[in-house]
Amino acid sequence: MTWETVIGLEIHAQLATRSKIFSAASTDFGAAPNTQASAVDLGLPGVLPVVNREVVRMAVRFALATEASITRRSVFARKNYFYPDLPKGYQISQMAFPIVGEGRISITLPDGQDKSIGLTRAHLEEDAGKSVHDLFEGMTAIDLNRAGTPLLEIVSEPDMRSATEAVAYARYMHSLVRYIDICDGNMQEGSFRCDANVSVRPAGSDTLGTRTEIKNLNSFRFLERAIDFEVERQIDILEDGGQVVQETRLYDADRDETRSMRSKEEANDYRYFPDPDLPPLVIDEAFIESVRATMPELPVARRTRFVEELEIPAADAQALCADRQTADYFEAVFADRKFAPKLAANWVLGELFARLNKEDVALADAPVSARLLGDLIARVDDGTLSGKLGKQVFEALWSGESDVDAVIEARGLKQITDTGAIEAMIDEVIAANPSQLAEYRAGKEKLLSFFVGAVMKASKGKANPAQLNQILRDKLKA
Repeated sequence: MTWETVIGLEIHAQLATRSKIFSAASTDFGAAPNTQASAVDLGLPGVLPVVNREVVRMAVRFALATEASITRRSVFARKNYFYPDLPKGYQISQMAFPIVGEGRISITLPDGQDKSIGLTRAHLEEDAGKSVHDLFEGMTAIDLNRAGTPLLEIVSEPDMRSATEAVAYARYMHSLVRYIDICDGNMQEGSFRCDANVSVRPAGSDTLGTRTEIKNLNSFRFLERAIDFEVERQIDILEDGGQVVQETRLYDADRDETRSMRSKEEANDYRYFPDPDLPPLVIDEAFIESVRATMPELPVARRTRFVEELEIPAADAQALCADRQTADYFEAVFADRKFAPKLAANWVLGELFARLNKEDVALADAPVSARLLGDLIARVDDGTLSGKLGKQVFEALWSGESDVDAVIEARGLKQITDTGAIEAMIDEVIAANPSQLAEYRAGKEKLLSFFVGAVMKASKGKANPAQLNQILRDKLKA
């Protein structure tokens, strides 16, 4: 039988606020255990939660970015369950009336095809604490610093049909939440986590199969591998005549497998009811318009502009718009310059990115600023430098030099564009290699590269390549 995979993702994006969703406690990462959990976060008697206005603004930014509906009157609810890292016995979340309703986005798959993915909802909630199982032998430690940390849970429709599509969707969301400055996207610190709901069904069927939920996937690689394993596991069960059990599973990266954690709860198992300590959250049009006025250009619109107005190839535009910082850097490189944006794209995606990857350096920490790279490209564009000499200048800038012209002058890297000087070097090379000249004129045109290399060596790499090639071809034919 041919099977179809059905996937929906729940993404938990930690909102980039300085304080928690219902208290003034800090959200800084890395503090000593249990030093950032206030009485409000723990739900101690006599305290009341107060909604952080900034989390509301960030949720509205997300809704505007995804063209989703905004619920003018949303409600916070208590989601009741017992777990050691949830000392008050319930989590404040949203159920019946989430702040963000239905929306839709378009993602680009690795093969270049676009796919539309529906958004079911996005709701605000507080995070729980953290259970630490490997600190004390035979015991579990509890760190409540994360309790009350603001989350936006983004729930997709089950519109994805492969792990590849799920990863493309997750990457898009990861880029989007950083573009609109609502989440730092740090997956190692738990700021961006995915739960994958996976099921399979006979190809052509409209009936959804029994789904399992794989919890807390904190890398795109793990997301892909976990889904692929789970799909194969479910198909094996069904083809052996068994039934898939609805449950929550975890992914073990060391064994590359998913394992059962617990039976999957339904909404009624959590006994949701409106939180009596929090009134309905009412958003007016003035607030929405104030948020709209601060929205940046979104990735899809920016990518389209790069292609249509700047004449950047679609694949390059996609890479440049993968995150806002890269796109901003790229535009700053050619700002107020005369050279073509395509030349800037070549240097950013080529020389700069290669060095960042080699040195494992983030763009924010790159020693070559956008201004410096723009100065360098301008000298390549006006003929002062060849591309090869430009790479030498780039190395100097990466090493700490801060003036392109000073590097060119100090190292004598200015390109030779004097026709007479280039002709003289060519004449010397031709005179010194009569046998190669005879072979070339007899039809062995591959020797052109030999002559080019010899002249470049004589010029110490400074001869203008275009001029050199044209003059050399003319002289070899003479």
